[in-house]
Amino acid sequence: MKSKLPESLAVLIYSLLLGTQVLSLVGAIGVSLTVAVNRGGVLLSVIRLPLYIPALILGANAIDIASDGMSVRGQLYFLGAVLVLALSLAPLATAVALRITASR
Repeated sequence: MKSKLPESLAVLIYSLLLGTQVLSLVGAIGVSLTVAVNRGGVLLSVIRLPLYIPALILGANAIDIASDGMSVRGQLYFLGAVLVLALSLAPLATAVALRITASR
């Protein structure tokens, strides 16, 4: 029986490369929204969690499908699209949130 470990490992690396950046950009948005709040830990978790879920599901699903030997192009393409969306909107959202916080 042939092992699918190398293919699964490559998919793991690709999903981590894409997903980590998405999670960092979403985290920056969340932090910029709660920077002026004294006890914003719970609020930060509530803001970030719904935005983290799609990236986490896509990455985990890609690894699961790769371990079954099926094609993971769709999951990785969609994760790449989420990254492009985050790269284009996160700096704008972070700047607007910081500007609103600074004006208080």
